[in-house]
Amino acid sequence: MSPSYDVIVIGLGGMGSAAAHHLSARGARVLGLEKFGPVHSRGSSHGGSRITRQSYFEDPAYVPLLLRAYELYADLERATGRDIAVLCGGVMVGPPGSRTVAGALRSARQWDLPHEMLDAREIRRRFPTLAPHDDEVALYEAKAGLVRPENMVAAHLQLATRQGADLHFEEPMVRWEPYRDGVRVHTAENSYTAARLVVCPGAWAPRLLAGLGVPFTIERQVMYWFRPRGGTERFRPAHHPVYIWEDAAGIQVYGFPAIDGPAAGAKVAFFRKGRVTTPETIDRTVHEDEIQAMAEHMSRCVPDLPGSFVKAATCMYSNTPDEHFVIARHPAHPESVTVACGFSGHGFKFVPVVGEILADLALTGATAHPIGLFDPARLAAAPA
Repeated sequence: MSPSYDVIVIGLGGMGSAAAHHLSARGARVLGLEKFGPVHSRGSSHGGSRITRQSYFEDPAYVPLLLRAYELYADLERATGRDIAVLCGGVMVGPPGSRTVAGALRSARQWDLPHEMLDAREIRRRFPTLAPHDDEVALYEAKAGLVRPENMVAAHLQLATRQGADLHFEEPMVRWEPYRDGVRVHTAENSYTAARLVVCPGAWAPRLLAGLGVPFTIERQVMYWFRPRGGTERFRPAHHPVYIWEDAAGIQVYGFPAIDGPAAGAKVAFFRKGRVTTPETIDRTVHEDEIQAMAEHMSRCVPDLPGSFVKAATCMYSNTPDEHFVIARHPAHPESVTVACGFSGHGFKFVPVVGEILADLALTGATAHPIGLFDPARLAAAPA
């Protein structure tokens, strides 16, 4: 007889590890299945840092979720002793009418979030590492900063294991099917049954959730680390904020302070300037022309940053057409299957609260969190 659980979670990256924690914390018998090892670097939950912020330019509807995520960062740190969030402050920089600046200001005003508007002279005075054009401005948010993706995944896995969850690594799901009043999941090693299934497939969403009817695209993203000219001291979190910077052409870059010692450099990347790929065909080699393009772009706004190249790494964005998430009960299997996918390059900061939402949906069928924006019906022509 196949082992039986209350909930099976597919994928134990950011969202799946958080779901396993929140489900097991509520007393559910949880099985987690992961294609790779724990805290791996093959998907979208690695790279040492992810920006977190509350003045959210993508849509003000995200702000209540961010407020809860911040509370859960602190809970994770207390429960595990791990370094989860570094709230060093952040700036959203660009022309006043840019999406990055105007959108962040809209959210800040709508939700009465503490913030300051800085002109170019004030940006340069407060943050001498940054060199905005005279016609650029910034929204400064003291509560912005970064979260540590590997630490957050490890913390959620640690707590889930402590709470009795069975976590199986190197055991990918082959297929799942409705079974009696729940589901049956097959791997190469075994089959398992459960009353509920939570699917957090990351970049594997186009294959594992083809029946959802959402046209996902997977984008190869490159993260770069440079050792600044003159050393990293001026780029430490006490002096150098996280930033998202949109130029007059609409190209966005994002960057971080130096957080891992003088030799590690500071991280920067283009936002949404990758190419379409798949998890099976992604080019994991970062090429010299890519490094040069990144260095040249940064030399115009953070002149000392591209002093010398340290390293680069790839990850994957799982994009929806409107760049908003998919978090919902599966329209074709609403009683038994919950999905979380399409986090489109800006989802990691939400990991703890998404785990809470997934536990709500799997165990009770509803959540008090505002997730109407993430209904897949907005994107699917018809449920498959």
